[in-house]
Amino acid sequence: MTRRPPLRGLLLDWAGTTVDHGSRAPVEAFLAVFAAEGLTLTPEEVRGPMGMAKRAHLAALLALPRVAAAWQVTHGHAPGAAEVDRLYAQFMPLQIEVVAAHSTVIDGVAAAVERCRGMGLAIGSTTGYTRAMMDAVEPVAAAGGYTADVVVTSDEVAAGRPAPWQNFRAAERLGIYPLDRFLVVDDTVPGIQAARAAGAAAVGITRTGNGLGLSAAAIARLPTGELQRRLEAVAAELRASGADHVLETVADLPGLIERERLL
Repeated sequence: MTRRPPLRGLLLDWAGTTVDHGSRAPVEAFLAVFAAEGLTLTPEEVRGPMGMAKRAHLAALLALPRVAAAWQVTHGHAPGAAEVDRLYAQFMPLQIEVVAAHSTVIDGVAAAVERCRGMGLAIGSTTGYTRAMMDAVEPVAAAGGYTADVVVTSDEVAAGRPAPWQNFRAAERLGIYPLDRFLVVDDTVPGIQAARAAGAAAVGITRTGNGLGLSAAAIARLPTGELQRRLEAVAAELRASGADHVLETVADLPGLIERERLL
């Protein structure tokens, strides 16, 4: 296999990867928005499009056959662009409120990122959140010891994940190219797909992310065998979407870089 050039930077996702163990904030907000419309979605349905820009995520949920049919019954017509616009306007302030309470830095992330900085790596980041949402997230993360050199939000590019534009914009702001000099680290399928579309290596995160979807306390209550089964299923999905490496948490990232001699 052809060896990639030496690593120069990381492009880290936020919810489920560096903050918000289990990526619970978006789920909570989407469930509340649909409940206000008389529709009950499951957490599994909400998590399906996770990683996409939040407006696109909302449109994908409305397009689910079961949800579209329930909307037709409840509202007397099929959901369309007007419904996406209206629900997104309701979603935005709720999501901003929710993320402020769910942006605790995941255990081990701050130390791992500083260790990577000590290796000479630039720390970029991308997110399915908008700039207004990240204005609520970043101060909480900074208080927990984690900051990124660059943050590219979904509303700063023409299209969010799985399109590669956020990765390109982050690389531009960091002044590093080509994209094979980066590891993109993400817990969602669209995030991994965006990495591959950009030509970057991808690292999938299992334990703390959307695929497992559990807080650290909930994970601690799972039987060991059940946890392992679920982690393996999440890892398989991320690998199938193109992940070059799979880790349980960003805390394991420095070890991967050293073990694979990526520098």
